[in-house]
Amino acid sequence: MRLVGISGSLRRGSYNTALLDAAAAELPEAAELVRVSELALRFLPFYDEALDGRNAVPAVLALRRMLADADAVLIATPEYTGSIPGVLKNLLDWVSRPYPGNCLLGKPVGVIGASTGYFGGVWAQADLRRVLDLIGASVVDSELRIPAAHTAFVEEGGLRDPAHRAALRRVVRELLGNDALRSAA
Repeated sequence: MRLVGISGSLRRGSYNTALLDAAAAELPEAAELVRVSELALRFLPFYDEALDGRNAVPAVLALRRMLADADAVLIATPEYTGSIPGVLKNLLDWVSRPYPGNCLLGKPVGVIGASTGYFGGVWAQADLRRVLDLIGASVVDSELRIPAAHTAFVEEGGLRDPAHRAALRRVVRELLGNDALRSAA
């Protein structure tokens, strides 16, 4: 099984990128997590309908293909000004087209996030779930919010709190589905 991971943060040392790494450690052997690169996010042009269609930007076509080929998608989002980061919203604008029939339509998607604030990015995750629902993704119910992210990780990169590790495991399991877990056992 192939899981595509998207971090909504471009920051070097991002807590959300670290959260994707922690999720990768929870995958069964038969599964892999492949991340959308920071460079792909950084150099994705702002969504412009005139650039879409037959003349779509090659980076957009590659991104759509990557997501279409994935069995599931895991998005780790920080919270910027009470919502999702612009770079993540831009990515979603590109992959949501053409509708219907976009590469996320019916695709299992998990939403997790880490924030240095006390609420763990609750607003960003709620906004992201709403956008994904409108796109037609199949957003899993399990979720994970990591507050005080600057204290949440051990030096080796994993999550410090056993409850956070267990919640991350639940998200990954729901995202991969029972069939994947049975075949990995």
